[in-house]
Amino acid sequence: MSVIKKFLGQTAIYGLSTVFSRLFNFILTPIYTSKFAAGTYGIFTTMYAYASMINAILAFGMESTYFRYLNKHEDRKQEVYNNSFLVIAFISTLFLITGLVLANPIAAYLTDDPKQLTDYKHYVQFFIGILFIDAICVIPFAKLRADERPLKYSLIKFLNIGCFVGFNLLFIYVIPWIIKHDWPMAEWLSSWYRGVWVGYVFVANLIASVVTFILLLPEFLKLQLKFDKELFGKMFSYSWPVLIANLSFIVNENLDKIVLSRLLPDEIADYEVGVYGAVCKIAIFISIFVTAFRLGAEPFFFSHAKKENARQTYAIILQYFVIALVILFVGLIANIELLKHFISKPEYWVGLPAVPFLLFGYVCLGVYSNLSIWYRLSDQTRFGLYISLIGAFITIVFNFVLIPKFSYMGSAWVSMLAYFVMMVISYILGQKYYPIPYDLKRILIYLIISVVLVVLSFWVFNRNIYIGNVLLLAFVGGIAYFEKDQLKRILFKK
Repeated sequence: MSVIKKFLGQTAIYGLSTVFSRLFNFILTPIYTSKFAAGTYGIFTTMYAYASMINAILAFGMESTYFRYLNKHEDRKQEVYNNSFLVIAFISTLFLITGLVLANPIAAYLTDDPKQLTDYKHYVQFFIGILFIDAICVIPFAKLRADERPLKYSLIKFLNIGCFVGFNLLFIYVIPWIIKHDWPMAEWLSSWYRGVWVGYVFVANLIASVVTFILLLPEFLKLQLKFDKELFGKMFSYSWPVLIANLSFIVNENLDKIVLSRLLPDEIADYEVGVYGAVCKIAIFISIFVTAFRLGAEPFFFSHAKKENARQTYAIILQYFVIALVILFVGLIANIELLKHFISKPEYWVGLPAVPFLLFGYVCLGVYSNLSIWYRLSDQTRFGLYISLIGAFITIVFNFVLIPKFSYMGSAWVSMLAYFVMMVISYILGQKYYPIPYDLKRILIYLIISVVLVVLSFWVFNRNIYIGNVLLLAFVGGIAYFEKDQLKRILFKK
């Protein structure tokens, strides 16, 4: 059981850094929603949705491939590091050159308003720079995780978000204050400052990415510009299904925001996307937890794969991962009347009914992420491709069917359905090709009870914060009672 404590310790470090980083980022939500109109916030949401999809392409599935081949070729770690980085660097450089050359037509595709064309060209250029830098940093970050250096990883991530938040505050509050009070440099600042311009958010992101690159320079200096073609052939056969699977996942995550702006009438499209993007931020808490878990779990699962009791360990990890997810799920809904105030403008609150569906979708996604280790460890990444394509198919088809009639509520339903189906399929196939002794009965009981409590809290008791938290405490107490013996064995056995 000590190996689980080690896993929990490293995941806790990733978790704390992820929580603090995302919370700093979360602070920006009420700032954005108060400073930008819903339509402008819709531009922000759409641009980041496109960026997420491109990020998956540039990474080329190499992060997971890097971890897998470190485990398979422990005597060739430098070659694996070189190959993984050089593949991403080559693809990203092509993207950088092509994107800058085609910035004008890309901007024209993103907006039909000639008055906004110049602004959109700047947005595109900023994002091309952001995506390029973030892509070439993927493998150096993965190396920190593989080398079990969570503190350095977390510090760099924390400084990244600190720069992002800091420069946002500079552009949104500090510079206008300097200009208004005619402080030193006010004349120079007023000569170029544009007031409330969403482009400054993207400039802040670009600066943060450059700072991250500088902080990772020691890892870049460990690279050797040597490319092993034979090893690449093996790595490619593993990575391309992961690429397609990751891309399909990003489609599931972001297509709804893109399609909303295309399928809804022009006069409400940006507003609806802005509302949906804002309420999606409430679901960020489960996303934070899933991200923190993945950061610690992925290298751990690969490095632990050859241990005799590996599958039993994976089963225990999933059980307690699900427990944490459902407690978060119920807790967020119980306190949604407090959390909604992070979205400062009441005009956005109309989107709150989408939140329970988005949250349960993230619960299913978290479980799926945990279950997906079976096809990564067994080198059957094609199944990840198949499952993700099914999820993407559901997302695409049902979004086009439901959005024109139900707007963002249709998107929330589809997101939940896609992740639920992916979770179920992954479990069934995993038990066939790489059986892991999960306690399915107990996991299902926790999932079903959490859904019932959320329905009671949100709809039956109309988001009453007191009743919701009583239900939450009863739920946590019941879990603690039934899990106390195994928790003692995990936490106190050396």
